[in-house]
Amino acid sequence: MSKRYESILDTVGNTPCVRINKLGPPGINLYVKVEAFNPMGSVKDRLALGVIEDAERKGLLKPGQTVIEATSGNTGIGLAMVCAQKGYPLVVTMAENFSVERRRMMRFLGARVVLTPASDKGSGMLAKAVELAEAHGWFLCRQFENEANAEYHARTTAPEILEAFADTQLDYWVTGFGTGGTLKGVAGVLKQRSPNTRVVVCEPDNAPLLGSHLPQSRADNGMPSASHPSFRPHLMQGWTPDFISKLTEDTVNAGLIDEICPIEGSKALQAAMDLARKEGIFCGITAGATLAGGLQIAQTAAPGTTILCMLPDTGERYLSTPLFADIETEMTPEEIELSRSTPGYRFDKPSAPPPSVASPVTATPEAEQFLAEALTDTHQPVVMFALEWCEFCWSLRKLFSRCKIPYRSVDLDSAQYQQNNLGGSIRAALNARTGVVTIPQIFIGGEFVGGCSEVFDEYSSGRLKERLKNAGVEYDDSLKLDPYSLLPSWLHPRK
Repeated sequence: MSKRYESILDTVGNTPCVRINKLGPPGINLYVKVEAFNPMGSVKDRLALGVIEDAERKGLLKPGQTVIEATSGNTGIGLAMVCAQKGYPLVVTMAENFSVERRRMMRFLGARVVLTPASDKGSGMLAKAVELAEAHGWFLCRQFENEANAEYHARTTAPEILEAFADTQLDYWVTGFGTGGTLKGVAGVLKQRSPNTRVVVCEPDNAPLLGSHLPQSRADNGMPSASHPSFRPHLMQGWTPDFISKLTEDTVNAGLIDEICPIEGSKALQAAMDLARKEGIFCGITAGATLAGGLQIAQTAAPGTTILCMLPDTGERYLSTPLFADIETEMTPEEIELSRSTPGYRFDKPSAPPPSVASPVTATPEAEQFLAEALTDTHQPVVMFALEWCEFCWSLRKLFSRCKIPYRSVDLDSAQYQQNNLGGSIRAALNARTGVVTIPQIFIGGEFVGGCSEVFDEYSSGRLKERLKNAGVEYDDSLKLDPYSLLPSWLHPRK
């Protein structure tokens, strides 16, 4: 990695195969391919780049055309990276029950995310993507049947594996199936160039789509026409949708799969946690599930057997899932006792304030004039005196933004007010006027309302609505919310 790259897209692939030293049985050579080393943290970066560049070469994707795809998240995140770098607008459709981290990441990268009801499952979000693509003339990636998906893995992932194990026999390659791209692309190459490597495909034990050997109903274009009868909800997001993809079905029909391994959800969670706490490898539930499959193989394998498991993504996009259900946000009793083992910087015992050495700031005539003009400006009757990165100020900004309340923010600590400490002088003038030393301070029509909590309380009581009406401020008064929910979690009252 110690080289220069022309763009982030050049860093996709070449992920490491890492030995597992503590989790497998003695005498077994257990390795994992850590796809979290891709720039957006998952194996789907490969798919995204492969599908987009294939469409460009074939003239299927025009400059500036919108790209759309149905995704559980990782493909969408990879596509968001590729589309951002190449200049394509991106829309993704995603079932509402997938983790919120994923949709926020895609939106941060510039994508638009259209959610579909959880009851419609993966086939519902796929149908919505098709519907939108046809209605608007967008390019649909079709990751579940697009051969470019599998071909990219055949060109990159499979050769990387063969190179990593060029000096030894790779006995088992273990993976999930999802879109089927990784499975079809890698399995096809392994069967040609490493025929003694057994391909093991894992799936949830309560949703045995492949293990049931029941056919998938399919439309003429290769897309599923209905949910598979063996599908049940499971923990492994993105690992097994409610249908068998065309790429996966092709792999089954070609006889490239040697073994199907059902995985319990609890074992997937435990394996993911064990990877983090015993091997220092931070990954998601699907990676834990794949490793659990590798560990099952290892229990009965002969000494000296070499196993490679695919770890599809990182653990950061599972923060709102059962993987982190037992991970505390606040201090545990053990951590509280650790805090109490030394005397300072504790929540239950205030620390002594540091001695003040700064000279008191006074309100200059310039600051007094600034304050007077700001509070009598009829064009901007809502004025917030704030600090740029204060959490209370940002919580108020969220409220004003959601209610579409126009306001002026005077950020006293910003570069704009640094010369001659004008910000400090304005704050001194504010203190003299209101008798309040804290920030933020909000005025409406020249009248002092208070700080963050006072505005929140007036919003809840309806008093803020009256103030805005009296000041002639037009805004959206239809929104109903608990304003205190806009505070960062650490500012909520400590239980």
